[in-house]
Amino acid sequence: MEYQWYYPVAVVVFLFLISAIKVVREYERLVVFRLGRLTNEKGPGLVIVIPIIDKLIRIPLRIVTLDVPAQEVITRDNVTASINAVIYYKVVESSKAVVNVENYRYATAQLAQTTLRSIAGQADLDEILSERDKLNVQVQTILDEATDPWGIKVTAVEIKDVGIPESLQKAISKQATAERERRAVIVQAEGEKQAAEKLSQAAKILNAEEGALFVRTLRTLSEISGKQGSIFAFPFPVELKNFFPSAVQRDLKDSDKPS
Repeated sequence: MEYQWYYPVAVVVFLFLISAIKVVREYERLVVFRLGRLTNEKGPGLVIVIPIIDKLIRIPLRIVTLDVPAQEVITRDNVTASINAVIYYKVVESSKAVVNVENYRYATAQLAQTTLRSIAGQADLDEILSERDKLNVQVQTILDEATDPWGIKVTAVEIKDVGIPESLQKAISKQATAERERRAVIVQAEGEKQAAEKLSQAAKILNAEEGALFVRTLRTLSEISGKQGSIFAFPFPVELKNFFPSAVQRDLKDSDKPS
């Protein structure tokens, strides 16, 4: 009879001890409430608690990836756009994440949506499209300050996609095409300007040196002499007169006089 009484007591004690031993992983913390009062954070490793009296809440410390759904916003230049983002955050103080906010995951998600909508509404569409890094930093700074009392650290914010109306997409495409054409015209004009400057310098050099133009003419003849089926006419260089005798030069001058 005495043995039968002791056996269930031993089982109860064994179960009590088993329930009092908890294993907390390295990426977790155990927030303990004893009779409704916060005691401390425990873990990682082996933790001893008092069953029934202690209430335990496990809080993960790993970085959480929060996908912010697309938010309809009106930019500062009155353009309707759809913006979504991804936010990375983690719990750094487990007790604050339990005591200061009812559901830190839901609260962070709602705050991220409103902050993203607010920041995008204060920027122009061009700024949203071309300066995403600047907007990412602004959203991260606001979220990090707002979630600090909750024991949460926002590590990064990235705007993933910006959706704009199809009509506006066509207008932006036309604007980009016009910009590329403008740059092409500028580059072509700059090239022609540089070519004209070089030609002007070459002309000055040819005019300064006696016989230089004739040498250049001969070189041109040698370059095009290989082509067949064409007739080329060249003006008579004035410099050639210097290579003829004086009598020939007189004849050339007389031939230039009107009859």
